[in-house]
Amino acid sequence: MHYKYLFGPVPSRRLGMSLGVDLVPPKYCSMDCVYCEAGKTSHLIIERREFFPTEDICAEIRDFIEQNKNVDFITFSGAGEPTLHSGIGKIIRFLKKNYPQYKLALLTNSTLLTLPELREEISPIDILIPSLDACSQNVFEMINRPVDNLKIEDIINGLIATRKIFKGKIWLEVFLVPGINDGMEELSRFREVFYDIAADEIQLNGLDRPGTETWVEPMSKERLGEIAEFFSPFNVSVISRKQIESSGSEHKFTLKETIIDTIKRRPCTAEDLVVVTKRPAAEILWLLSEMKKEGSVLTEKQDRGLFYRYIE
Repeated sequence: MHYKYLFGPVPSRRLGMSLGVDLVPPKYCSMDCVYCEAGKTSHLIIERREFFPTEDICAEIRDFIEQNKNVDFITFSGAGEPTLHSGIGKIIRFLKKNYPQYKLALLTNSTLLTLPELREEISPIDILIPSLDACSQNVFEMINRPVDNLKIEDIINGLIATRKIFKGKIWLEVFLVPGINDGMEELSRFREVFYDIAADEIQLNGLDRPGTETWVEPMSKERLGEIAEFFSPFNVSVISRKQIESSGSEHKFTLKETIIDTIKRRPCTAEDLVVVTKRPAAEILWLLSEMKKEGSVLTEKQDRGLFYRYIE
């Protein structure tokens, strides 16, 4: 079965081998972040809707699990903002009722945590990974380019309210863009807000794959370390890429389909694809070369290597 709403398992820098659940079409989001690896937002919205039938998504997850595929996490993420899907709460409860052995994670840009009903819907998940890239409105608009009338103060209050009812782990991600949100004034604001949000961990992130805007540069390891030190005594970690070993099984689709399924959602290096597919590097490189000749992939050189991006 070729899955329409699932992708991976893919190696995640934080969650091991993660089965992704993509709840919205590309690229529906409430923000158009300059660093987004999924590309520019084509539909900037804040209204929730049932983009795909909730029952169809549950059916795909059931089929995947019945194939005895081993994953570390089932993660709601993908090419847009997952909390925009109005059925996310039903899907979470379906998984917790029928497959309690699997841990659930949610990656969110935090914009809809302002809604009490959403905070209740996501309460059963194990790990919440919300993002907060600014504490002042002007920096928020520069980095995240939100839908009209979205205020960073409301988002921060939504995060604080979430912590009050959420019993799982909260890993608050801060994406650092050199020259924009790494100055002392903004960092001091972050530190004040961290006390109120009370996340279990603050995760500092920087550019690892090609972003939406080419001017966005990676933050140096040295600077990330300095910022982490500034945020002590909070539990702070710097996210670093590592190879993920897993006993996960292979997809039933062809190697080419697996590669397309992966890189159409986020750019990958050949090394990344070797980890995902568990196939020899030579085979991966040959197929990527053929796909480049036929015009179905583009390449982009970054510090970590040559990234491949799928062209629809």
